[in-house]
Amino acid sequence: MIAFWGVHLACLGVLWTGVSGTALIACLAMYVVRMFGVTAGYHRYFAHRTFRTGRVMQFVLAWLATSSVQQGPLWWAAHHRHHHRHSDTPGDVHSVRQNGFWWAHVGWITSGRFAATRMESVRDLARYPELRFLNRWDVLPPVSAALLMLTLGWWLGRTMPQLGTSGMQLLVWGFFVSTTLLYHGTFTINSLAHVFGRRRFVTGDDSRNSALLALVTLGEGWHNNHHRYPASERQGFYWWEIDLTHCALVVLSWCGLVWDLRSPPEAIYAEAAKPR
Repeated sequence: MIAFWGVHLACLGVLWTGVSGTALIACLAMYVVRMFGVTAGYHRYFAHRTFRTGRVMQFVLAWLATSSVQQGPLWWAAHHRHHHRHSDTPGDVHSVRQNGFWWAHVGWITSGRFAATRMESVRDLARYPELRFLNRWDVLPPVSAALLMLTLGWWLGRTMPQLGTSGMQLLVWGFFVSTTLLYHGTFTINSLAHVFGRRRFVTGDDSRNSALLALVTLGEGWHNNHHRYPASERQGFYWWEIDLTHCALVVLSWCGLVWDLRSPPEAIYAEAAKPR
């Protein structure tokens, strides 16, 4: 909880460092890259196994996702699998229906009650020692990301002073502001995506589809689609449902880095086409 709110408070550093175009680009880049780590890595790969990859790429996705400061890969996947088993029932740890909007958005993750990893839910992942290492030492990737921003800003300040940036400026914007935006972008799927939007499928929970949230989260906003068929890698089931994570994974599949991207079966599309 101290670390979580500390990241938020550190954003006040913008009052001292100021802002530059370089800082804004770094903030956006770190947001997009790490959001991809969360959506492609933590969610679609580790939690749902909706595509396959090699062990090296698996570790890269885990490291990238862990740099988002949302705890380790085993912790994240285990809690998300639990969520799907109990979505919007009393057993769901972050349900708007059960405990209100604030709890679903941020209260549960800062309460301390769910800090332990549900290892029984991720035995398939726990057999990899490198994932257990990252889960235990989840502070390493975010610290590395912060140091990268600090070093890059210092180097740019020394070699390209016309950019008007510095080590502290890139640290604040590229890490702390970016991480705070990343927190709340991710958390909207637990909260807003169960309150606002359209319901294409009848499910036992309150999941909804939102094009706006899909843009903010690189495709996770098609949440009703996802809850109807979580085994699908693509969450935008139709070409007009923008799913940038899916697009990136398709490109990676062309490079042979990932494969066997799962899609919804025809029965799901037939169900979607039925009048309600």
